[in-house]
Amino acid sequence: MFENKKILILGMARSGYEAAKVLIKRGNTVILNDGKEEEKLDKEQVEELRELGVTVVLGTHPDDLLDDTFDYLIKNPGVPIRHKYVVKARNLNIEVINEVELAYRLLPKTVKLIGITGTNGKTTTTTLTYEILKKAFNDRVHLAGNIGYPLCSILDKVVDDDIIVMEVSAQQGENLVTFKPNVGLMTNLSPAHLEFFGDYDYYKSVKAKMFYNQTTDDVAIMNMENKDVMDLLKGIKSQTKYFSSKNEINGVYLKDNAIYYYGDKVIDTNIIRIKGMHNLENCMSAIAIVKEFGVDNEIIREVISHFKGVEHRLEYVDTVDGRTFYNDTEATNIKCTQIALSSFSEPTLIILGGLERGQVLEDLTPYMKNVKAILSIGQCRERVREYGESLGIKTFCYEYMKDGFKELYNYSSPGDVILLSPATASWDQYKECEVRGAEFKKLVNELKEKEK
Repeated sequence: MFENKKILILGMARSGYEAAKVLIKRGNTVILNDGKEEEKLDKEQVEELRELGVTVVLGTHPDDLLDDTFDYLIKNPGVPIRHKYVVKARNLNIEVINEVELAYRLLPKTVKLIGITGTNGKTTTTTLTYEILKKAFNDRVHLAGNIGYPLCSILDKVVDDDIIVMEVSAQQGENLVTFKPNVGLMTNLSPAHLEFFGDYDYYKSVKAKMFYNQTTDDVAIMNMENKDVMDLLKGIKSQTKYFSSKNEINGVYLKDNAIYYYGDKVIDTNIIRIKGMHNLENCMSAIAIVKEFGVDNEIIREVISHFKGVEHRLEYVDTVDGRTFYNDTEATNIKCTQIALSSFSEPTLIILGGLERGQVLEDLTPYMKNVKAILSIGQCRERVREYGESLGIKTFCYEYMKDGFKELYNYSSPGDVILLSPATASWDQYKECEVRGAEFKKLVNELKEKEK
């Protein structure tokens, strides 16, 4: 399979780069095309592919590049689903797949594949599942998918009976054909990425694809409290199992401040560091998955109780003189900050602001009842200041977070939460929001050193 074929890869990025390396080593004729100019791509990677024999066409999508001599089109997940090459390939009966489908067809047949998808919670659930299984099975476990490691990149490391924990995005689901996980989990569903997929129904159908590919030998785990998930997957052939944050069910559930698995108490919630009901659901999801592999409660408790969360997503940073710091720099919209604020019952001091996007700050109001102070920063800081003061909340206004951080801290008391959850993007001051989060963590570390 995938030998001595002519293949066009549309879009480079990490997945296109890894797919090209796999395919050229199997004796294929490989052409990689990306609309970006060469100086905007990784120069070393482009040079490596050319040295391997890949034809690299950059900066344009020539009309005559794709013709009926090609056997496959490998589409990068970020490429629009109606790109002219995709349309033309289908008219020419050329199979259109993606890097995930390519790698899946090349995996050893005895590998156990876990696929985690949904609208929210995928990355945290995937990371936590991986950490638990890694603790239980050591080097037999691999991490892949939308979490930053293309499935093609681990093909050389995977052997028979290994376990792959994979985050599957909606964009990756678009061009799946035969891909199916042995254990699949759907965290939840709500409208998202509609600008890419066109409408919610199509988005849902893409999310469901890997579950409808499953057989009776496979397992599908669903969020019983999400009606869209339950309705969407009611026709699948696989064995269905469930988790619930609201009801005691035959599965994984929350009861009396503990998580249970079919009546057996697994972990008390008071030792779980990651905050919020959404994170308890992520923990339940991970427990449901790892129990399919027989992991005992002791290992689950050890890993979950020490898990600080995915970096930059409501990530526990540290506790300094009784104040607990959380980094939620990935909260680049109002909805994410609503979730963050609803995760805490303690008095909270929040850092808000960044790129001016015309955010409707008033949508935060129902979630601000525990907020005792605001540090408004960035391009929209004056509007944030006016909003905070309209609520009667003490608001410190600084252009840069580092300049107002100490004043915010001095206003806090032991037992308070200090939260970076800006509700907007970071591009007014930072290359990416992760840089903003790293700065916040640096400020916390410096504060801790001074308090010693």
